[in-house]
Amino acid sequence: MAESRARLRKVFLHQIPMLVWLIFLWMLLWGSFSWLTVLTGVIVAVLVTRVFYLPPLALSGRFNPWWALVFVAHFIFDLFRASVEVAWIAIDPRTVPSSSVVAVQLRSRSDLIMTLVSITISLVPGSLVVEADRLRGVLYVHVLATDTLDDVEEARAIVLGVERRIVRALGSREDYDLIEREEAAKK
Repeated sequence: MAESRARLRKVFLHQIPMLVWLIFLWMLLWGSFSWLTVLTGVIVAVLVTRVFYLPPLALSGRFNPWWALVFVAHFIFDLFRASVEVAWIAIDPRTVPSSSVVAVQLRSRSDLIMTLVSITISLVPGSLVVEADRLRGVLYVHVLATDTLDDVEEARAIVLGVERRIVRALGSREDYDLIEREEAAKK
């Protein structure tokens, strides 16, 4: 009996961040930050998490503000750079862009990391995740302007760079150590 209570308490504590996020999202949707909105947000959040049950998300409990800032800055730069490149491809009548679907083997096995990498890559113009093989940890990314094998390898390196920055910002200690060992081995 005591074990089941402890397990339920642990599951509930893991869902608190999601509940808080859903309540915040509810208040944003209504455009109101009143006690009534908070109360109805709590009711809706609990209802949603019970009706649409998802397995608890395993967070690493690790967050590095410096690497998060590096990730955001690099993401903004990638957005600007890719927007200019895609705009140039669109208006240049001489260029017929080629594209490829590139398989990228991620180093992390975390569902959260895979999801964040997929979202980040898909938000950058000129690239889109078309398939994610969760069991093998492979993302299939459609990329514009891949005329040579070097372009394909560069696209793969960009995805792995996004993964590296996300893991450094909030990945587990094991993922962080794996990324750092691989980076050190490359040098």
